[in-house]
Amino acid sequence: MSGTRSEGALRVRGVVLPEGEHRDLYVVGGRISYTPVPDADLIGEGYVVPGLVDAHCHVGLDADGAVPPPVQEQQAVADRDAGTLLIRDAGSAADTRWIDDRDDLPRIIRAGRHIARTKRYIRNYGAEVEPLELVGTVAEQATRGDGWVKLVGDWIDRGVGDLAPCWPGDALAAGIAKAHELGARVTAHVFGEDALPDLLAAGIDCLEHGTGLTEGLIAEMARRQVALVPTRRQIDNFPEYAAQGEAKFPAYARHMRDLHARVDDTLRAAYEAGVPIYAGTDAGGVLPHGLVATEIRMLAECAGMSPADALAAGSWRAREWLGRPARLEEGAPADFVVYAGDPVADLRTLADPVRVVLRGRVVA
Repeated sequence: MSGTRSEGALRVRGVVLPEGEHRDLYVVGGRISYTPVPDADLIGEGYVVPGLVDAHCHVGLDADGAVPPPVQEQQAVADRDAGTLLIRDAGSAADTRWIDDRDDLPRIIRAGRHIARTKRYIRNYGAEVEPLELVGTVAEQATRGDGWVKLVGDWIDRGVGDLAPCWPGDALAAGIAKAHELGARVTAHVFGEDALPDLLAAGIDCLEHGTGLTEGLIAEMARRQVALVPTRRQIDNFPEYAAQGEAKFPAYARHMRDLHARVDDTLRAAYEAGVPIYAGTDAGGVLPHGLVATEIRMLAECAGMSPADALAAGSWRAREWLGRPARLEEGAPADFVVYAGDPVADLRTLADPVRVVLRGRVVA
């Protein structure tokens, strides 16, 4: 690939996070080494961070549905150049498996295709089924994914004129049990309040957005360590969605504005209660790719997370949650980003990486 360099040993001098140790880091054979290599190519100095993670991203989608491979490549490159080296793709109608063969593009952990109720989601996005078909569809998408399944937990119900749950509790329980039986974790899109009790009771592993969470539900998430990926930047689109639906669905419009108005209080409560929170941009629908630095910063500025916890939510802690090497230890894969300044001291530093190293190669 154009712009990718060095098959030999590389060297980075600086502070390695999260440990905060000042040392020389070497890359030999695509892996981290702390044994000095005299002729290694010095590629940068500064603060070295394990590759960033976008835990809610949609490579292969735009607002109208699946996009072709050249556009998928552009999306993946935009994420990579922003420092995102690991993506949990939270639902895509496109086949992006070809990316796995490219050493210069981020690793992707897929959740298959969104599983949605018939005519209750964005057109061309999901596998749309009725409750009796949920278990079989979960099994199908678990096979299509990489250990995750994505449900659409609620969406606007035109008969109600507002957000409403997509699935009865017994169907959710059976579907999530099937996923767990197959070794997959389950996450769910959910904006409002009403779908949350059944999702949690059914054993959901993660919630996306989660703007309708209440004190009692937050306590239950913390007790069970159910993860939350709040997509805070995306939630700022709620007023726009409200305006688009107001003429036909005024109750929905009021509801979306209310969810937006109290989102930061909700997220602060979740963080303070000990709910595991991870950074996800929701790129690939209406938002562009490459926004991970913005999302991490907003977790601190809006959700009240400490800068160190916000960075961890988009780096080492998220990598551990997704079952990937989390720290830049001896022998670990050489996936990291170098910054001129300390991102913990100023999260705005994340917007300007000095070097991006993926699979031991400088890619940006």
